[in-house]
Amino acid sequence: MSTAVSTTREETRPDAVARPAPGPQGHWLFGSVGDFRGNQLPFYERCHEEFGGVAAFRLGHRRLMLVTCPEGIEEVLVTKNRHFRKHYMLRLLKPLLGQGVLTSGGDHWLRQRRLMQPVFAKPRIAGYGEVFTRHAEREIGRWSDGERRDVHADMQRLTMGVAAETLLGVDVDGEAFEIVHRAQTEITEDFAWRFQQPLTLPVWVPTSRNRRFRASIRALEEVVYDVIRQKRERPAGETDDLLDRLLAARDDDGRGMSDRQLRDEVMTLFLAGHETTANALAWTFYLLGRHPHVGGKLREELDRVLGDRPATAADFEQLVYTRRVMKESMRLYPPAYAFGRESVRETEIAGFRVPKGWTVIVSQWVVHRDGRYYDRPLEFDPDRWTPELESSLPSYAYFPFGGGPRVCIGNTFAELESALVLATIHGRYDLELSDPDSVDVWPSITLRPRNGIPVAVRSRESRVESQEPE
Repeated sequence: MSTAVSTTREETRPDAVARPAPGPQGHWLFGSVGDFRGNQLPFYERCHEEFGGVAAFRLGHRRLMLVTCPEGIEEVLVTKNRHFRKHYMLRLLKPLLGQGVLTSGGDHWLRQRRLMQPVFAKPRIAGYGEVFTRHAEREIGRWSDGERRDVHADMQRLTMGVAAETLLGVDVDGEAFEIVHRAQTEITEDFAWRFQQPLTLPVWVPTSRNRRFRASIRALEEVVYDVIRQKRERPAGETDDLLDRLLAARDDDGRGMSDRQLRDEVMTLFLAGHETTANALAWTFYLLGRHPHVGGKLREELDRVLGDRPATAADFEQLVYTRRVMKESMRLYPPAYAFGRESVRETEIAGFRVPKGWTVIVSQWVVHRDGRYYDRPLEFDPDRWTPELESSLPSYAYFPFGGGPRVCIGNTFAELESALVLATIHGRYDLELSDPDSVDVWPSITLRPRNGIPVAVRSRESRVESQEPE
């Protein structure tokens, strides 16, 4: 990677006078598109290694800045968050998510966020514990000892079912899941392609790619509008989930949400509400498959805390090692591996000038693997998560759920769900990786395994029987 300026890592001090950030020079016309297309994660890592906590680069006509120092990330997300808005990459999802809480801004976003917040309060989430465990047991009820499966697809079905029941009050399984899963995969592939292009045609232009993209959105919309129809037909007060709150919401003039407004929020909740947790669980089972000793230690805790009974929300605090396993998994494989903001005015981040209209990217993938904050940063070691480590980490040295006013609204929900699902499945099954070297990291909308994670499922009963002397 060639440099455009001679600034060294030592010179990129956060307290320096605001000046242009260093970064790769790239091609005279396309900038760093070639390196970025190859794989954006190694590209981010090289920028961090060569230029330090702030690096500027160009993708075609777009100007971007990668921020990987915790103090700079805090400025972007917290202290100077009003200097930024959602960036162009997220706006690529507007045809899919519309004006949902993930893509909207201003007063509309604030109103919707406040409307949803009570559903994600801790006492309410604790009541979902039985739902999390029940869906985990329903999923493994499909499994047979010795069977080969794609655990990523299984976790998507599981977490989609949880999101549908807890947030929308409906059951989504069977054909509906297959429709959503197929459409979501196609949209993810399309986003990854568009993200890497210097220029793309608007989605309304009737190219073959755009037609496939719109067809995938229509397939999802059919499922979503059916959910809205089912809810509108139910008597008021029969259920009390997030969709009920959206249906009951009224503007100052007494008007409720249109089906289109509901569609945008349901689409966001339905997709974002399960995708990241599914990825976190899938990557956790991948890591456990590569580190059997961690799986053994995890099982010891499950035996001690749970015995033969199902996990409940009341067990969460006692499942210390279970939570550490999830925390370490999301350190190494954060489902939200990077996200961006667009500057709405000229500002300064970590001592470097950010012109108006630039996209600032902060990357969990890079920061979570930085040896300045984590000893042996590439090793999977849940035991590292001691209270001493957590108290010593700078703010935003670990931020799997983002931060600032737009921190993930479902972070507590996701933490409880992932812990109870992991406890339920790992207490019953070992998931042996069929071909560990075939698992490939795919940074698209979220951090997915490109071709799934193939495993062989081994029940605990058969494992114990095989270890008994004849």
